Formats: sequence, structure tokens, C-alpha cells
Amino acid sequence: MKTFKYTSLLLCIPLMYACKSHPTKVSQNGGADTIPVQTILLKQQNSNAAMAVSGQFTTDDEVMLSFKTGGIINSLNVKEGDAVKKGQLLATLNLTEIDAQVQQASLSVEKAQRDYQRIQNLYKDSVATLEQLQNSKTALQQTQQQLNMAKYNRQYSEIHASKDGYILRKLANAGQLVTAGAPVLQTNGAETNKWILRVGISDSEWTRLQLNDPAQIQTTAFPGQILYGIISRKSEGVDAVTGTFSADITLSGKKPKGIAAGMFGKAIITPSYTVIGGSEWQIPYEALLDGDGTTGYVFVTDDNKTAHKVKVVVAGINKSTVTISTGLENAKALIISGSAYLTDNSAIVVQSPKTASK
Repeated sequence: MKTFKYTSLLLCIPLMYACKSHPTKVSQNGGADTIPVQTILLKQQNSNAAMAVSGQFTTDDEVMLSFKTGGIINSLNVKEGDAVKKGQLLATLNLTEIDAQVQQASLSVEKAQRDYQRIQNLYKDSVATLEQLQNSKTALQQTQQQLNMAKYNRQYSEIHASKDGYILRKLANAGQLVTAGAPVLQTNGAETNKWILRVGISDSEWTRLQLNDPAQIQTTAFPGQILYGIISRKSEGVDAVTGTFSADITLSGKKPKGIAAGMFGKAIITPSYTVIGGSEWQIPYEALLDGDGTTGYVFVTDDNKTAHKVKVVVAGINKSTVTISTGLENAKALIISGSAYLTDNSAIVVQSPKTASK
């Protein structure tokens, strides 16, 4: 009798775990194998619609200017916003230490010349060996190179403007100790055809944009005035600071005099790239299953009674949505809840249907 009770108890345990590991399956008709889900209606969006972006004006010839050697800044002759001419002296280092290095190298050359001349005379009298003569000549050449290096460093202890332009940023001040190569001034060119609007774009926008796509630009500095440009560059990686891709819009017309580096601007871009089928879908991130970056799977339904698993192509991933380019052409509703318990052709019941937003 006890054996029978224990056997019955063991048979019940798997059934208890099975009941806990699956969601409750119900149906409006009382069926036992129907899985409750939530859906949204699928609505296509035109993939060639104009794209609104924003960013800051800059140029493609910005330069960070620095000293060749480290030292204490003696003078900074410009301030932010100043116009400069090519070759203009912008900043200098305190030359006390650098001049001492030049003088030291010059004295080393004089000594090496005397040593070489003395060894030459001894060699002619057969007192010095050929090896001693060659070594003294090498020592002279080494000191001459050290002098050249010291003079070169002194030459680049001054910063001169590399071209006509403007001072965008002053990154150090007089009296400050700077290391070799540390940025001191940021400049850009003054040519009107160099100005660009650098904008941030999402993954899906990056996919749609092509070089030479036209854009219309507006800025609060010129209310109502439209500037024209084209896409001249797309970044090949995500910016570490902003977490987005970027694109450059080069102005195709004459730059108004009021534009300055850092000024805010908005642009409307007309993409030339057409997604297959001419449309795309924005779906919730959680609805995508087994995504590998370019493809994935979702569950859809046409009759709110049966779920179908379909393969889709991913065009882009945003913070909370996924852009689908192909795969949903023949689907009416997307299942967004309960997908983890579904298989192809599973029976479903829609509990709380929602209306899709654009």
C-alpha cells in the first residue's frame, strides 16, 4: 500500500514542474493549447521620406597647433575669434632653456672640430692611426647633427599660422607649462567653400544616406533663409562621445558672412537610396528573436488565431525600436508579447490588442 502511494507521488512531481514552467494557456473558446499574446498592427513607412537632422557648423580644415618641444609659454598673441594670416606669429615659448641647448650643441661642435683637426695633423705625422682619425671625424659629424636638431627645435618653439583663417579655441595661456605636441590653439581655414554642417545620424539613417544626397539647411542666424548642400562624408564608425554616427553636409553655394564655427543648424536631407519594396517598418526591440545584426525572426498573425514565424532583414537598430526593411510585406499584425512560448503555427488568443504608432 505504501509503495503505491510513493509511486503516485513521484508521478505527480513532473506534472507539477511542467505546470510551473509554461504560461497559462487559455482561449476565448476554452481551448487548452491556445497561448495568450499581444499584437500591434503593422504599418509601412516610406523609406524615401525626407530626413530631419541637426548639428554644428565647422570646416574640414581644422588644425590643432602645438609646439615641437615642451616649455613655458612666453606669449599668446591672439584670442578666440581672431582672424589670422598665413605665417603670422601666434605664440612663443620661453627660449632660455632652448637657447642654452643650442649654445651647448654649438660648443660641442667647436670642440669636435678642434679634436678632428689635431688628429688630422697627428695622422699626417704618422703618430695617430687611421681608426683614430675616422673616430674623430664621426664624433664631429654627430655633434653637427645635434646642433641641427637643437636649431630645428628652437625654430618650432614658435607657432605660426599655417593658412589664412580664424582662431576657434585657445587651449593654453601665457605662463603655462606645456608638453611637446600638446594642443595650444585650434584654427580653421577662411575659404568659403570649406564650411560644412556636421550632423548626428542613427543606424537606419546611416544606411539610407548616400554621398551627394541633397540637403536644405536653416539656421537661427538667418531666419527664413535656406542654404543648400550635399552629403560629402559618412562616418565609418560610431562616435565614442555621442554614441551615434555622423555625416558632413558641405555647403554648395556661397557661405553667408554670419556663419561661424560651432553655430547650430538644421537640415532636411532627401535620401536617394531606395529600400527594397519602397518601405520599412519600425517594430519594438523585444519583438525581434534570434537577431544577428542583419537578420532575425518575428511572429506575426493574419487572423488573430494562428502565429507564423517569419524571417526579416534588419536595416537598423535604435534605442527601443528595430527598423525592418523586408520580411513583413504580407503580414497584418505583429506579436509583441508571448513570443517566447510560440512555435510556427501555434494557436493564439489576442488579449489586449494595441494600435501601432507611426
